[in-house]
Amino acid sequence: MITKIHLIGFKSSQNLNYVLFTIFLIVYFLTLCGNLLMLTLVTHVRDLHQPMYFFLTQLSIADVLLTTDIVPSLLNVLLHKVGINSFAACIAQLFIFAFCEGSECLLLTVMSYDRYLAICNPLRYTTIMNHNMCLKLIVISWLLGFSLSIVEIISTSLLEYCGPNTIDHFFCDMPPVLELSCSDTSGVQLEIILITGPVLLGAFIIIIMSYSYIIVVILKIPSSTGRQKAFSTCSSHLTVVFIFCGTLFGVYILPTKGKSLNMKKFLSLLYTVGTPLINPVIYSLRNSHIIKACRTFKSHFL
Repeated sequence: MITKIHLIGFKSSQNLNYVLFTIFLIVYFLTLCGNLLMLTLVTHVRDLHQPMYFFLTQLSIADVLLTTDIVPSLLNVLLHKVGINSFAACIAQLFIFAFCEGSECLLLTVMSYDRYLAICNPLRYTTIMNHNMCLKLIVISWLLGFSLSIVEIISTSLLEYCGPNTIDHFFCDMPPVLELSCSDTSGVQLEIILITGPVLLGAFIIIIMSYSYIIVVILKIPSSTGRQKAFSTCSSHLTVVFIFCGTLFGVYILPTKGKSLNMKKFLSLLYTVGTPLINPVIYSLRNSHIIKACRTFKSHFL
């Protein structure tokens, strides 16, 4: 039975690893600051007490959990060239990763539905997307993300692991962990696909349908100023969706044949380290309400 997991990380010189360590440490600090600032603004500035920003705080929480789960492990690997974790710690990291990614996917789906109501059905928006509905959608997103991830982890942890104990990655991801098992993993892989596949596919379909309706409605707006204003309310969210779904699709869906391990690691960096950093940046730079809230918060609390 495996008790220790060795993470190889990046096969580069130690001097380059020190440079990368510094870069990712700064990125981690900026990610925490950006997302915590977003949480603080929405909590304390009354103008941001709206469903869209309430959902945005949940996205920030997921990003903080995700980056805190991944980056310390990445920094450890860069500093020592090989990261050594207990098997239990590896499974725990895998669980938090799956939980955060699944919940974030569902939160992005909820946010797309919110934008659909705001643009396509504005007269009923406040009636439908009330405080109770917001809470229900948030709770469902977190609970469903937790349920999907716990099923994956239980099935994975029940497999027999007798060696090897080396993972050529910077964190414990599902595919390389399954490769360590000396059991038949086809049943677990099929179970994961059958359980998580329909939920994630359904979420993706809802996002596509929501924005299809949104685009149709925006194109019908007679004035260019009106179209620009309507599109600006959802362009930030659409950008985040493309980055998040695109990188996940590139890692887990596209054929792996001919795809180098370095490319997989780079794509993994995008959604585990890059996305949590750029999410608050995208939402703040392209949102006049957030910028105004920053000024209000600075004048009242600093």
